[in-house]
Amino acid sequence: MDDQLATILREQEPGEFLIAALRLLFERDSYLLEVDANERSISHRLGLHLQFLLPDWDVDCEYNRDGVDPKRIGFLDLHPDDEDTEAKTVFPDIIIHQRGRNTNHLVIEIKKSSSMVNREIDRQKLSGYKRDLHYEYALFIELEVGEQPGLATVEWV
Repeated sequence: MDDQLATILREQEPGEFLIAALRLLFERDSYLLEVDANERSISHRLGLHLQFLLPDWDVDCEYNRDGVDPKRIGFLDLHPDDEDTEAKTVFPDIIIHQRGRNTNHLVIEIKKSSSMVNREIDRQKLSGYKRDLHYEYALFIELEVGEQPGLATVEWV
């Protein structure tokens, strides 16, 4: 892992756990990055590594609940999918929280270097998660995929 990116991760309290989880991802799951697998598969594996390192927290991928209600943030023009007919529910890539409580520790949005989707959308979502859903920390991660997988960008929002 690039020293400069590790330094950025260490700027916030969950950074050391993220460094360890990303190292596990690169050691154990690099194949997913090499073949440019679906972002959900990569997010899931990173989430499993985080869960192992943070056993007292719940780590979920694409979790769309705020208590029993769907998670919503009020300022984005989101587009609907099969499970969201009103285009208002959000599905963060990875969250670290306590289910059933209003304890939202960390939200992560992941983007692969091969994605053509504007990264600003993820940054806006992260800002909304912090503002509307009261996450303590929000992190944008871009992963390099292909022959030389790795960490391309990290940014605390």
